[in-house]
Amino acid sequence: MSVNDQEFKNALKLWASGVTVVTAQTENLGLKGMTATSFTSVSMDPPQILVCINQSADTGDAVLEGKSFAVNILKSDQQEISNQFAGGASQEQRFANVKWHEGETGSPVIDDALASIECTVVEQVLAGTHWVIIGEVQKVECRSGEPLMYYNSAYCELKE
Repeated sequence: MSVNDQEFKNALKLWASGVTVVTAQTENLGLKGMTATSFTSVSMDPPQILVCINQSADTGDAVLEGKSFAVNILKSDQQEISNQFAGGASQEQRFANVKWHEGETGSPVIDDALASIECTVVEQVLAGTHWVIIGEVQKVECRSGEPLMYYNSAYCELKE
């Protein structure tokens, strides 16, 4: 017996997660980026992570075409960046006023993110409405700060 959509959403919103912006760039598709919370580590040897991207998202098209991407883990003061990359804004608007540089894989790396993880795609699996994309980590950049967190459909902060 399967649960309905609302029951499923109600359960998942109780999972606290960090907030990332997944970015990619290809000559054909240009700059692409989107806010994502479906991100996790997969393996230490070799170092691999995964992201889940709706198959209708144009950022996923760029990741799959270019075979590389970056996951930018946002800081607690970067809610505006999260919102900018989450909504119905054009890709041009998403990157407006965000300082970034082209990483070693060609993917955009957000300059002030808590961490940026650059990857090359090693596997992609279509699961329901989403691509599960596994990337082998090519480079990481870590900075100091606190993570931007998301819980129960809202941003929140870690409490010590």
